[in-house]
Amino acid sequence: MSLNDYVKFLTQQAVIRMDQPKEERRTKKLARKVGKQPFTTQAFGMIPLGISLFWKKHKKKK
Repeated sequence: MSLNDYVKFLTQQAVIRMDQPKEERRTKKLARKVGKQPFTTQAFGMIPLGISLFWKKHKKKK
């Protein structure tokens, strides 16, 4: 892929995005956000959940 092809692709994507109404962009952004996992789960798996459960259990005992 040459530089010209890449610039053409970026220009097309920018034009497509600018042609969309603002509300449509917002709804797409919110839909992506809702479907996404929290960063800690995405990056570290179940370890943060295990630590938080342990911490809550430990606090309850005291």
